[in-house]
Amino acid sequence: MNSEDNDLSNSDLERLDQGSSVGQRSTPQSLGIRRLWRRELDVYPEGKSRMLYLTITVIAAIDLYYLYFVPGTVVPLLLAHLHMTFFYYIIIIVLSNAVGAFTSLLAGFSDRFGRANVIVIGLALVAILQFVITTISGELSYLILICAIGFVEGIILVATPALIRDFSPQMGRATAMGSWTLGPVVGSLIATKIATETLPHLPPWQDQFLISVVVGIVVFIIALVGLRELSPSIRDQLMVSTHDRELVEARARGIDIEEATSKPWRQLMHWDLISSSFGISIFLLIYYSAVAGFFTVYFTTTFHHGLTYLTTAQANGINTWFWAFDAAAVIVFGLLSDAVKVRKPFTLVGAVGGAVMVFIFALKTHQPTTSYYTLVIIVSLLGIFLGMTFAPWLAAFSENVERYNTALVATGLSIWGWMLRAVVAVSTLVLAYVVTSATTVVDNQRYASFIPMVEKLNPLIAKLKLHPHFSAQLIKYPCGTLPPRNILYQAIHDFGQSGVTKLVQYCTQLHELNRVQSHLLVLQAAVNKSPTQWQHWWWVCLGGAILFIPFVFILKGRWKPSSARKDIQEYEHKVDEELAKLGK
Repeated sequence: MNSEDNDLSNSDLERLDQGSSVGQRSTPQSLGIRRLWRRELDVYPEGKSRMLYLTITVIAAIDLYYLYFVPGTVVPLLLAHLHMTFFYYIIIIVLSNAVGAFTSLLAGFSDRFGRANVIVIGLALVAILQFVITTISGELSYLILICAIGFVEGIILVATPALIRDFSPQMGRATAMGSWTLGPVVGSLIATKIATETLPHLPPWQDQFLISVVVGIVVFIIALVGLRELSPSIRDQLMVSTHDRELVEARARGIDIEEATSKPWRQLMHWDLISSSFGISIFLLIYYSAVAGFFTVYFTTTFHHGLTYLTTAQANGINTWFWAFDAAAVIVFGLLSDAVKVRKPFTLVGAVGGAVMVFIFALKTHQPTTSYYTLVIIVSLLGIFLGMTFAPWLAAFSENVERYNTALVATGLSIWGWMLRAVVAVSTLVLAYVVTSATTVVDNQRYASFIPMVEKLNPLIAKLKLHPHFSAQLIKYPCGTLPPRNILYQAIHDFGQSGVTKLVQYCTQLHELNRVQSHLLVLQAAVNKSPTQWQHWWWVCLGGAILFIPFVFILKGRWKPSSARKDIQEYEHKVDEELAKLGK
């Protein structure tokens, strides 16, 4: 094993011997109303205080993503009200992610100016923007507001995991980052659950946004009052375990912040950080397909039982299993990764398992009668492997950033945030051209209920085509009434008594089919093409999952738990020696 693969590299140990290269900007603990914006802590919090700050940060992330995912729960209603096509909606997603990609780069400024106030202000802005959305009536206004939310989200995407890192020594980093990952996962769960429970009673799409505004205000108040952060002189140091606390605080009194944070991009533009950010972004293509609501469209237009396709409620039920297992996996495997002190084995196994499950998921595209619970099992296993991959990977990535400069963690995370949002923006645009049927299906969704009727009436329609004059006469009369005697006699002669009964029963439905025939033909053609096109997209996602596997080997870190434990013991011995020199 190359020495540069140590969890605690030689440069880390040398930096420990020499003291940190960063300097102090400590602010006394503020009192009274000033606590609402003066949030810096001059000592590293322990026990319940540290857990409180971590919990508030996770809640803030969950709230942000809940608000961000609300539009996906009411897409059909939103499109109809704003007279927006599904393709236009996809373009909005692309632009929002593109804006978020570049603001993720801006979020690196939190290394110099702090994270907590950025998060608090961001929560307030997103809640305000959500409320403004309920007042609009045009698609251009919606585009501008969603891009504004994307602007804020790109910054908080970086600031929240950076704050998680500040309060999390390396030995507990995977668990902490797994908890942060609950933001998008639980946020999506909450958005779906609230919509499922409230839409039957509150049908206007604006109500979902108003509910999110209320939740957003509550979380904003919690963060405004309770969220704190470490002073720069403390957060800008390497902390492997809470054993380091006294040494970190002692060093904080002689640290030069300006020197540590100068020329941040030059310090962190390294191949391993950039390539690893790209690798995890393409691995998560399948994940962001679910986040964007494309799983719902896929399930409701591909799988059916008899003549009935899966309903939106059933599709959301499948999605719920996916999110639940993903949420559990990021916590469980974060804990396991911290327990055995390694990251890369979990990331590798998760990547391989994720690729296998995407492959199986894609194969089911041409098996439209796949049962509901078979789909549940597939997406649940997929969620487990995604969680197994991401939580340890994010912990490893933050630790690799610390190898270059512990004062520039947010800048390092902004590289990942930019890459992630850029890949999502490009891939969403590509999906719009690969799965062209999705736009047609969603734009004509109100006619979908006629598809089972067409299948059921096809034999009768075929017979009626042989008698166009008779069919034209018959469908003039509403269901439950008899046509004139001469038409009835002709029907009995052509179809028999039972045939006439069926024709009279379905005459109103036939009239409806005639009224929507042009739309129905377009919708039916799109539904027929949909499985093949979706499979093409799942192959793209599979390619991303496979291509990620070599990137697992790029980040530095131990593979064997015994080697990792040995590194930690050596590091703690160095800490004890330096504390002894300081008389601690």
